Amino acid sequence: MGLTTRTEGVENGRLCRTEITITESRYLLVMVLDTIIVFAVSLLIGALGIYAGARVIVDADDYTYAIVTALIGAIIWAVVGFFFGWIPLLGPLLVFIAYLAVINARYPGGWIEAIGITFVAWLTVLVVLYVLAFFGVMTFEAVGVPGT
Repeated sequence: MGLTTRTEGVENGRLCRTEITITESRYLLVMVLDTIIVFAVSLLIGALGIYAGARVIVDADDYTYAIVTALIGAIIWAVVGFFFGWIPLLGPLLVFIAYLAVINARYPGGWIEAIGITFVAWLTVLVVLYVLAFFGVMTFEAVGVPGT
């Protein structure tokens, strides 16, 4: 049993039928690979935003550090969101403060710099995702930067 795709059409005056069957295991593999690729690309875009924010606000110049920060931020965002995100008004605020705490802990400066880095990251990712979505390359979301 698997996923079957059938197409019919006319080619050179002849009726053509094509049938492609993908087994369940191959279909599952394609779904897993698709998920991994989307996560990796989203993480890299989120890290680009953090890199841009850190570069502008605190003059930090390490993209690898931004990737690790985006990954840690995404994990903290998910964990805190799982436990507190359901609380109206307070939950999203706690999740955002936890994310800011990650930025604050990973980059020099204080809370104001962390807010600045996050704001520039959000704007950068917003622009990148808008351009990619406009050209149909990707949907409008990224891992590692909240609100995108």
